[in-house]
Amino acid sequence: MPDMRRILFVTLSNIGDAVMTTPVLDSLQRMYPQARFDIVADARSAALFEHFPALDEIILKHKNAGWRDRLAFVARLRRKRYDLIVDLRTDGLAWLLRARRRLNKVQRTPDSHSVEQHFKAIAPLLGQLDLPPARLWIPETAHARADQWLAALPGSRWLALGPGANWEGKIWAAERFVSLVGQCADAFDGVILLGGAADSARVAGMIGALPLPCLDLTGNTSLLEAAAVLARARLFVGNDSGLGHLASAVNTPTLTLFGPGEPLRYRPWGDKARWLAAPQQDLAQLPVERVLVELNAMLERA
Repeated sequence: MPDMRRILFVTLSNIGDAVMTTPVLDSLQRMYPQARFDIVADARSAALFEHFPALDEIILKHKNAGWRDRLAFVARLRRKRYDLIVDLRTDGLAWLLRARRRLNKVQRTPDSHSVEQHFKAIAPLLGQLDLPPARLWIPETAHARADQWLAALPGSRWLALGPGANWEGKIWAAERFVSLVGQCADAFDGVILLGGAADSARVAGMIGALPLPCLDLTGNTSLLEAAAVLARARLFVGNDSGLGHLASAVNTPTLTLFGPGEPLRYRPWGDKARWLAAPQQDLAQLPVERVLVELNAMLERA
């Protein structure tokens, strides 16, 4: 096996997309345990990689950078010579850099999951193998912060909800989340509400209507703190967003609700991840009763 000591790994931008590259990164680190990694990431998701144990440096790639910034970005990367570059994001960056070997993203095949697609890029190294789960590297400080927050909730059977998303078409109505909680309240001791600051107003309208004690953490957690909280939940239900991918990566049973989108490609990756697609890709047509059936089936399996 060639000696790979310096590896450049180019991940994706959005939170969920970045999480779906972690099985490849984890596999590379296991294959080359002596290697050190530089990671090209986006500011939105770079924090996911800050505690990767073989990390040397995170280099931010700004999607909308001007040509001067792009030239400076390439010049910075060219200061190093890599044994291997694995680029899951771009079509040509690796060929501008100095490396012994370069592996790039490959053409998508119909209905293949993103994780399966990413592994095709490194098939020349790894061959055929069972694809591992997504992975997060969470520091003890994030776990301690999660424990501190969750001390405010009774019991330990917590339902985590992600009622937001990055645009309205991907959002199941807040009142339906409330109704869902009302119909499964006997299975839980409390509700954890997660999301970004933009979700706070939506969540504020839910709190008084929820029949269980709730903890509103929208806008208050880092990505890895949110993952640490999700690791302590009994189950997560949310819209198609990064939270579902974080939940699945920490092995929490996860139910993602899809309206517009491609669930066969972008659903959270993991044995405990389930998803529902709304009729005609319209979440207004996804009834609470259908989500409740799947949630109860997940509780039985758990």
